Amino acid sequence: MPQITPATTVFVPVSDQDRAAGFYVEALGLEKTADFTYGDGERWVEVGPPGATMHMALTARDDAPAGVETGLAFSTPDVERARAELQQRGASVDEILREGDPPVAWAGATLAGTPAMFTFRDPDGNSFLLVEAA
Repeated sequence: MPQITPATTVFVPVSDQDRAAGFYVEALGLEKTADFTYGDGERWVEVGPPGATMHMALTARDDAPAGVETGLAFSTPDVERARAELQQRGASVDEILREGDPPVAWAGATLAGTPAMFTFRDPDGNSFLLVEAA
């Protein structure tokens, strides 16, 4: 069997890598961990939470349009504060789901609001989930 280790990079399609990187760094507080050109002039831009082992490569390709449900979930110790800060910084945010709220569909799953969580979107409309950590 091959030795498989934890994932280190996920790809998020964007229309403008500079604009996307600015949003992720300035609105979300992520770090830009890489920005270079490779191959036939393609650009690799990578961001991630400080100290994280998994990062997001922000890809701008015609064959991978932006505006998708990424299936990616981040955690936060205070979902209400995080939502307010993201909204203040211009992110599109949904209402917080809590235990007992009607379930909603997201990324092919049904979310019932336990623990508290909400969906937010980047400037391209890519959606992410932010879940309150216990």
